[in-house]
Amino acid sequence: MILGNYRTLVVRCPVASHLERNPMPDALRPMTVGELLDRTFFLYRKHFVLFVGLVGLPHLFLLAVQLLSIVIRSGEPFNFDWLSLVTVLLQIVVYLPIVAVSQAATVIAVSRIHLGRETTIADAFNSIKGRIVTVALIMIVVGMGAGLGLVLCIVPGVLLALMWSLSIPVAVVEQLGVIESMSRSYALSKGSWGRLFVIYFLFFVLTYIFLLLIQVPIMVGAGLFSGRNPGSLPVWAQVAAQVGQFLTQCVVAPLLTIALSLVYYDQRVRNEAFDLEHMMSQLDGQTPA
Repeated sequence: MILGNYRTLVVRCPVASHLERNPMPDALRPMTVGELLDRTFFLYRKHFVLFVGLVGLPHLFLLAVQLLSIVIRSGEPFNFDWLSLVTVLLQIVVYLPIVAVSQAATVIAVSRIHLGRETTIADAFNSIKGRIVTVALIMIVVGMGAGLGLVLCIVPGVLLALMWSLSIPVAVVEQLGVIESMSRSYALSKGSWGRLFVIYFLFFVLTYIFLLLIQVPIMVGAGLFSGRNPGSLPVWAQVAAQVGQFLTQCVVAPLLTIALSLVYYDQRVRNEAFDLEHMMSQLDGQTPA
């Protein structure tokens, strides 16, 4: 009631004329799960090249390392020499920072677009300097914690993943450390674990459907043309599988990051009146010194 009255007072105050000239984004209001999903796909369709580029450009380097590994191992897939071992270790080393870069840049892009600003791929990448290590560490800690919970008992692992699901948007937007971001994520997500679970479930299903549509024809073709070595995939099939995985990552991965970024802002609107905070910051920015 108090918050509602405060919103009414703000809207009726004399500075409302400024808001008419510089309106607050319509999306800064509490949204249902359906509205969050609708907003996610709307932003994704409208800025498709931007979001696919933010994920695809960093993952090109990982794809190059994977293809190099396939070429090195071709002919003797089960005989790992030191060079093959180096390529495997290189894939592990580059995976985390690449995913961290793509997710952090996507969060920046969603934040700017959601708050009514424009951005580009270069701007998004330039804005995440100093955040990559933190995001990578969050991925490690959350992955280990949720993974351990899944091993011991499935439910705790799922709950931990939901509690910490907003850690990366928090770390990128609010520039907090690993522990602070995870703690803040728990506070923001409290009471919304059900809809976060629905969002995760829907996007995991979408990912596996898209992956199967690409990988199944490759596996069938490999089985038909494997010839005398049915137990091993031909080089072309391995290359096609990696390229298919890369395309799936580029097309589907942005959706979950967009959705979680929107949930982050939605929770701040619900719990902290972020819509009013954003409106007042706009007013302060327009006030003469």
